[in-house]
Amino acid sequence: MPNPLDDHLASHTLRKVIAAENYNRVRLALMRISNPLRLELTSMKCLDIILTDQYWLCIDSCMGDLPIMAWTAFEVSGRSALNASIACELRLYHFHGGLVMGEVIEGMGKVLQRQLDNL
Repeated sequence: MPNPLDDHLASHTLRKVIAAENYNRVRLALMRISNPLRLELTSMKCLDIILTDQYWLCIDSCMGDLPIMAWTAFEVSGRSALNASIACELRLYHFHGGLVMGEVIEGMGKVLQRQLDNL
C-alpha cells in the first residue's frame, strides 16, 4: 500500500509521546476491525483519521483529504509493558494542526471505543 505521507512535506516535525491507552486501543482496532481503518471524527467537522500500523493520519475530508497531521515512527521495539507510553514523531502539515492535536486523539479514542464495544 502506498504511503500518503510520502506525497506531502511536513511544515514541522515534533517528538511526542502517545499514552499507552490510546496506542493499545488503536492496535486492538487494527487487529479486530480493519487495517487500514478510516474513522470519521464525529466531534470535529470534516476531520477523519486513517489508522495503519505505520502511521495515524488526520485529514480534512472537506478539502480532498488534505493532510493535517500524522503520528508516525512509533518506537515500540523496546516496549516491555502494555502500560508503557510510546514515543513517536508528529508531523504537522497544516499550521493549525498543533491546536487540534489533543482533540483529535480524544475524538479518535471515543469513536474507536464505540466501535470496539459493538463487536
